[in-house]
Amino acid sequence: MYFHIFGFKWKPEATEAQKAQTVVDVKAFKGVVPGLEEVHLGHNESPRGQGYVFAGVMRFTDKAAFDAYFVHPAHERLLVWLKPIIDPVEFDFLALD
Repeated sequence: MYFHIFGFKWKPEATEAQKAQTVVDVKAFKGVVPGLEEVHLGHNESPRGQGYVFAGVMRFTDKAAFDAYFVHPAHERLLVWLKPIIDPVEFDFLALD
C-alpha cells in the first residue's frame, strides 16, 4: 500500500466556497483515479498542527498508482485553482507492514 498524506493552511483569500469545493473535488477522485482505494478528509484537531487546518489521507494500491494520480487530469484540474489558495505540506510513503 502507498499513502499520500497532506495538510493545508488556507491563505486569507480562500473562500468558504473554495474550501467546500476542495472536499467535493478530492472525494470525487475515488472511482475516477485508477488504484486510489481510499480517501479520508477532515479538519485538523491537533493542538500541534502548526497552522495546518485541513488534512487528508489517500491510500493507493502501489506507488505506480500514486504516480499516475499525480499527473491525472482530474488532479491537475484541481491544482490549477487550489495551489494559489493553500500552503501545503505532504507526506508520501510505502507502508512497511
